[in-house]
Amino acid sequence: VSVKMFFKKFRVLLLMMTLSQRNTTCGFIVYQNSKFFRSKIFKPKSNFSQKIISGKTGETKKDQRTSVEIVFNPRYDPKTFQIHSYACVYWNFIKKDWDTNGCHKRRGTDEFLYCHCNHTTNFAVLMSFEKKYKYPASLDILSNVGCALSITGLALTIVFQIVTRNVRKTSVTWVFVSLCTSMLIFNLLFVFGIENSNKNLVKRDNDTNKMDSDKNEIPTQDTVVISNPTCTVMAVLLHYFLLVTFTWTGISAAQLYFLLIRTMKPLPQHFIVFISLIGWGVPAIVVALTVGIIFCQNRNDPQWELEYRQEEICWLEVPDKKDLITSPFLWSFVLPVTIILINNIVIFIIIIVKVIWKNNRNLTSTKKVSSLKKILSMLSIAVVFGITWILAYLMLIDNDVIRTVFSYMFCLFNTTQGLQIFVLYTVRTKIFQDEASKVLKLLSLSTGRKKSLPSATSLRLRVRMYNMLRSFPALNEHFRLLEPSVITEETTLSESDQANPSI
Repeated sequence: VSVKMFFKKFRVLLLMMTLSQRNTTCGFIVYQNSKFFRSKIFKPKSNFSQKIISGKTGETKKDQRTSVEIVFNPRYDPKTFQIHSYACVYWNFIKKDWDTNGCHKRRGTDEFLYCHCNHTTNFAVLMSFEKKYKYPASLDILSNVGCALSITGLALTIVFQIVTRNVRKTSVTWVFVSLCTSMLIFNLLFVFGIENSNKNLVKRDNDTNKMDSDKNEIPTQDTVVISNPTCTVMAVLLHYFLLVTFTWTGISAAQLYFLLIRTMKPLPQHFIVFISLIGWGVPAIVVALTVGIIFCQNRNDPQWELEYRQEEICWLEVPDKKDLITSPFLWSFVLPVTIILINNIVIFIIIIVKVIWKNNRNLTSTKKVSSLKKILSMLSIAVVFGITWILAYLMLIDNDVIRTVFSYMFCLFNTTQGLQIFVLYTVRTKIFQDEASKVLKLLSLSTGRKKSLPSATSLRLRVRMYNMLRSFPALNEHFRLLEPSVITEETTLSESDQANPSI
């Protein structure tokens, strides 16, 4: 018996049913969905079409053998999905679930899925698909260079702030060092951990492009995701340290507001302990609640982590517009960051109006220099407050050209934020400039000493060569070297120069 049926999603081709008697009747029923076949083993997660074929023959004798060979041609979007595995099964009315007893797979050389069963019942092929993710390319040159400069600048700034703490006699060090530390850790995690290591596994799978056709094991669900706990941990750390960085920018803005607007009033007692609990503790609570709620809601789903992070990169999952309101990305990241940025912008405007551009009688420099100092002060405050992160909201504009321009601006200003802090808060200080000038003087002196060494070494070699030739009278006639008196005078002069390097 040969029957061909075509469906919207996939087609099933029944190639052959071998019966012991030709006069035996057979019939087939096609179920358009699996509502009558509720399985506890196989739980579909996607909206793939699930059709069931039921085959039945007439009354047969005990010694009669019936076998069915079925070829399935699944229809799916190959650009989005690829078959990971499949199982040839039938519905076991005793177990009330799918079973593989009496069915096995047969290896084929084409795109068809071959199944062979030694009985006729409700047939199905349970397929599991693997989604083809478009993993982004590695960080471009601009991002790598910017992050490398930021990491170097932040490390030097932290060391400078700690070493010169007593010399500067300032109370802002703890807040500023905490901000630089969180930003430094975030940059390191971003450079070395933002990429998902599954990207390399996909390349190897595409190279081999082999699907297991021997084991007839029932998959647990129709979609398969390669779990990567390391990527999930990295997403948690990036989420935490970026929230910490923004929290410390908010604390820096609040502290600067109290110091400048409140006319240097003394800060409350235990202020360092209080702001430390806020700066490092509140983001931890937000991240822990986010991960905990997502896990509790999807604890039975082995792919629960994809409700928190993306598969393409180790960062928070960005939902569709229709799911944005209920997404953890909005409540655990966008909303807190937006509140902090609004607070920082308001304080930034207040400081500019009431402090920086307000007439200052104590300012004795020229108008040109005064304007330059005011602009530099504005830049310094804007960098610490993270004002440039406003560009991230401008990247949401629905225009490819405008979005590309703001994307490059965002990458340029934010990947180099650590370098900007180093230049504005470390290089411009008088202490750093004095120490840098001392180091340059020492380097120049050491370079001068190294330059004088080759001449002295050359003189010693010439003296040794002369003495060696003097010991061979026959060779002395063929070489005209310096006389001993001349060599002695040059050697003495060289030794006196080394004894008095200031000459």
